[in-house]
Amino acid sequence: MSPPNRSGLESQSWVLMDIAYTMLKFKFGLLIFFAVICLYWTWSIYIKLNTDKYPAKTHWQILISDQTITPIKDTKHLMVSAYKDHRVDGAIRIISIIRRGDLQPLHCFFCGGHGCFPASVAQVEMHSDHFGFPFVTTDVLCQSPSMYNVTHVTISIHSDIKANQNQHFLSIQNKELREEKIFPYNFTVCISNLFGGYNNVLQFVQTMEMYKLLGVQRVVIYNTSCGQDLEPVLVHYREEGILEIVEWPIDQFLNPSKGWRFEEHKGDLHYYGQLTTLNECIYRYMYQSKYVLLHDIDEIVMPYQHANLHLLLEDLQYQHPRVGVFVIENHIFPKNHYEDSGKFKLPQWREIPGINILEHIYREPSREAVINPTKLIVNPRHVVQTSVHSVLKTLGETSWVPPDVCRLIHVRVPLQGSLTKDQLLVDKKLWEYEKELVQNVDNTLRKSGLLL
Repeated sequence: MSPPNRSGLESQSWVLMDIAYTMLKFKFGLLIFFAVICLYWTWSIYIKLNTDKYPAKTHWQILISDQTITPIKDTKHLMVSAYKDHRVDGAIRIISIIRRGDLQPLHCFFCGGHGCFPASVAQVEMHSDHFGFPFVTTDVLCQSPSMYNVTHVTISIHSDIKANQNQHFLSIQNKELREEKIFPYNFTVCISNLFGGYNNVLQFVQTMEMYKLLGVQRVVIYNTSCGQDLEPVLVHYREEGILEIVEWPIDQFLNPSKGWRFEEHKGDLHYYGQLTTLNECIYRYMYQSKYVLLHDIDEIVMPYQHANLHLLLEDLQYQHPRVGVFVIENHIFPKNHYEDSGKFKLPQWREIPGINILEHIYREPSREAVINPTKLIVNPRHVVQTSVHSVLKTLGETSWVPPDVCRLIHVRVPLQGSLTKDQLLVDKKLWEYEKELVQNVDNTLRKSGLLL
């Protein structure tokens, strides 16, 4: 059966509805078309304002530095390393060494998949501690262009990118923000530098083995020069996996000072760049280690009420949840005073160069009018800038740890040289680890080829 015929009025209504529907689709399509045109035009203007004055692609191969110290072209300044700092809107922090009297405006240049281009004028933050030396550790902050995935950065006094074709670029590190639960290390020790042909082998090995017994999983050493007896030991620890050696040829670029006071020791830079390497190490292990210990190779952070560093920091952090910097007092064990029994004058160590820390159990007493020197255990995510004995800029709180809880055992020349042995305090804390320590030291010396 065929459908009934529609009336003329009904047919006319359907036609009008079809026309209206077609017009609606046309208007809607036109609206979308103009919206796309507007968005494209807006985006083009944005790109033009932000990047059109810089080349989108380079026609030259960039030079990437594979050194730890990189000169900045046409200046006396030096670059060390570049890290993305997720705490300051993802700015790129370039750890540098700047000559204080010759600072000029600096420009940041970035490279990535879209070529090379400058992003902004650099923000220069000289560290407040320089001890009077002409060169100072400096943070150069660069705001990277958010629309591009940049991988390399350099700084220059020239604003024209073409003037920087022979300038080396640094790889940007710490690009990914990592959570503490997936850090490979809980405790990392940063040793600022070895220099002067450092060859104190026995104390070095004893200290490294004590670190391991206390729970340290990583040691970082900035090496300017060491003695020939120490070299196989460094190779052993590096192959073992606990040691990272960062070559630090600062003496090829500057005249580094052997001391910390400019008036007394002279030179271009404080103590072979100690302040620079300590800051560099913090950023190097920002997302690799839960805690970083900042001290020298002849110092041991020793818990006195806990079996290891993990238990110590667990307790300290529970008591002070907002603290990111723990200050530890340094206590001197004079190397010229020996324990009387001679029980640790071991025959296998007689030909090993260096100090035997187990023979030194006498500790200098604290003085009422003198504050003991200090070193630091830090949460690196809380630290912006550090000095040797304190932090310069921190995002958290700081806590001074009582010496009966934890102190630095520091075997060295005395500070209170007039004191006799009877006036010193007996401290045999190291002897609590003697069995494992002696065995482990012997094993390392044997594997390093220094013992038969």
